[in-house]
Amino acid sequence: MDLALLRTFVTVHRAGSFTRAAALLGLSQPAVTSQIRTLERQLGRPLFLRYARGVTPTTIGDELAHKVAPHLDALTEITEAGLDQDSATRTLHLGGPPEFTAERALPALTPLITQGLSIRTAFGAADELLNGLAAGHHDLTVTTTRPRGGLLTATPLCDEEHVLVAAPRWAARVGGPGVLQDRGVRVLDPVPLVEVHESLPLIARYWSAVFDAKPAASAAVIATDLRAVLSCVAAGAGLAVLPRYLCAEALDSGAVVALLEPPVPPLRTYFLAVRTGTLGLPHIARAHEWLLRTAVDW
Repeated sequence: MDLALLRTFVTVHRAGSFTRAAALLGLSQPAVTSQIRTLERQLGRPLFLRYARGVTPTTIGDELAHKVAPHLDALTEITEAGLDQDSATRTLHLGGPPEFTAERALPALTPLITQGLSIRTAFGAADELLNGLAAGHHDLTVTTTRPRGGLLTATPLCDEEHVLVAAPRWAARVGGPGVLQDRGVRVLDPVPLVEVHESLPLIARYWSAVFDAKPAASAAVIATDLRAVLSCVAAGAGLAVLPRYLCAEALDSGAVVALLEPPVPPLRTYFLAVRTGTLGLPHIARAHEWLLRTAVDW
């Protein structure tokens, strides 16, 4: 049985689409379709059910993928290891949210640069980055959304604690955590909101988890980078919900104040996502392992 046909089959099985598999393999969609038909003729059994929006493996297809995929991944690891030894530099295409990538991921990966790794970054929202990863635009993506399906594999990286913060003058007007706990969330109604999006993703999650309520107003300031949100809050624009790692220095200096320290603070999990099978590529595996090891101390 032709290994090229099996490689195409496994890629289609993981991608759930001839078109997406073709993009990942660098082939035309008709070529992928032809290879799958050839493999089906050799086996005498259908491997996929074709639908308008993609394909679904038959039970025969699932069984074959389960048997051959680990071996194909191992072969890829062997062949790519040889290429990696012959090349002084391998490029990692890293996707992630701008703040976390800038403050956490890139500094963590800098020791690998002296070992011959080059890095190219792309920033965006979780869905956008996962679509780019699936399409082959990125090698490794940091995301707060766990991907579904077999094309992508995700590993938990770390948890991010969210903190409700404001400038000291707003904290004084609110009256401190004790007043907020006693009188409830409506104490915060006069304080303007600062967020990254009109939907108030961080504030709404915090309000729901801590206060069992919804925000009473829309944002006064929208800044699509959390670092800009922090700058606005420190300047006195209002309150915000921010990751503790991002505002820890401002909290220590007194530039912003935590309005509340709930017993169980809201958390958000970050994942490292790759296309299934690509951890056999040494430069991706090395970066993946290094980030997981470094994140233990975050």
